[in-house]
Amino acid sequence: MQKLSSYLLVIFMIMFWAFRAVLTLMSQMGKDIMGVVPMNTTIEIILLFAVLLCLILVVKRKVIGAALYLALYGFYFGEDVTSKVRLITEGQKLSSSEMASALFSLIGVILAVAVLIELLLDKNRKVHPVDKKTDWFYKNEQFDRKMDDRADKNNYRTL
Repeated sequence: MQKLSSYLLVIFMIMFWAFRAVLTLMSQMGKDIMGVVPMNTTIEIILLFAVLLCLILVVKRKVIGAALYLALYGFYFGEDVTSKVRLITEGQKLSSSEMASALFSLIGVILAVAVLIELLLDKNRKVHPVDKKTDWFYKNEQFDRKMDDRADKNNYRTL
C-alpha cells in the first residue's frame, strides 16, 4: 500500500465496519441510529467477522480479499438497495428510516466496488510482486558487504 487511495479506502472500510458493529450492538440493546436497524442480526454478526478477514487480505493487496468483500456486501446490501429502488420507481413513498437504511446500504456496495477496482488497477502490485525465494537476500541489508577505507586504496608497489 503506497498510494493515498489505498490508505483512504482501507480507512473507509474500517469506519464502515465500526459503524455496522455499533449499529448491531445498539440494535441488540433495543435502540437504533437514525432509524436504521440491521436487516438480519445473525447474518450481520457473521458478516462483521468475515469482513475482518477481508480487511486483512485487502491490506496485504490480495485480490481475493476485495472480491470476497464485494461478494459479501453485494449480496447483503445489494438486496436492500434493489428493493428500495424498486419501491421508489413504483411511486411509493419511503420513510426517513428506510431512506437512511437505503443510503447506508448504497454506501456499503459502492465502497466494496471501489475497493475491488482500486486493487485491480494498482500497477505497483503487478510491477513489484513479492517473491519469497529471493527477497530474503536482495531486500535484506544485513547481508550487504561493508566496505572499509582500505577497499579502494590498494597501494601495492609494482616493479
